[in-house]
Amino acid sequence: MRKRGTLAVVKTPARTPSGTQARLLAAYPSLADLPAPLREQVVRNLTVLRLPAGSVLFREHDACGGFPMVVSGRVRISRVLADGRELVLYDVGPGESCVLSTTCLLGDARYNAHGACETDVELALLPRELFDRLVAEHPPFRTAVFNQFGERLVHLVELAEAVGFQRVEQRLAAALLGSGSELRTSHEKLAQRLGASRETVSRALKILEGNGWIRLRRGAIEILQPPALRAIAAGGPPSVTKVTEEEQAGQ
Repeated sequence: MRKRGTLAVVKTPARTPSGTQARLLAAYPSLADLPAPLREQVVRNLTVLRLPAGSVLFREHDACGGFPMVVSGRVRISRVLADGRELVLYDVGPGESCVLSTTCLLGDARYNAHGACETDVELALLPRELFDRLVAEHPPFRTAVFNQFGERLVHLVELAEAVGFQRVEQRLAAALLGSGSELRTSHEKLAQRLGASRETVSRALKILEGNGWIRLRRGAIEILQPPALRAIAAGGPPSVTKVTEEEQAGQ
């Protein structure tokens, strides 16, 4: 029997600890101005989950157990491609919403991807009935939900375009930028974010290192030449993409 995700098996609401309430309101200010009776109902029916890194929240084809609001930590939403590779769709952190959960709740559908804890996570799960009521009766909550829904859709369209039309080097260079002088990650995690094999990403990283643009260290990548990476992300020097394409063709 297939083990179900955590969110799909939550049944019993738990009283929300006061500390969690404060952090939840700080992360999701659209809940702060709820009318007192509705706010009390929300607090009384929230389910608080504290999960270690690696925990599965939901799997493909699971029913949605409610609207998850991350209080601390990060959740990774990804999908397994036809060839078995995992593609990270997006992350959800404090104050952010999961567009798949929103879609499932609004459309009475099941998940078509899976979610797992990238780090230790604390989240509050809003039952479907209260989610529907807040969307219908509380404009600040409705606005926040649909604003993030739109932003996530734009991101997913850009991701589909990148995976479909950009070289691995372009996507890799873009992924390396924006984290300062050092990115702490693994080749496997980068491959998941790019929808590429670990071997392809490792070869591309070695090429970038060979050109003196990055330095590879255990569990981290040091960014030495951001302008070079920006150039690759924008189209890439032909010499870089050519080498990797030749290596991929030889697989």
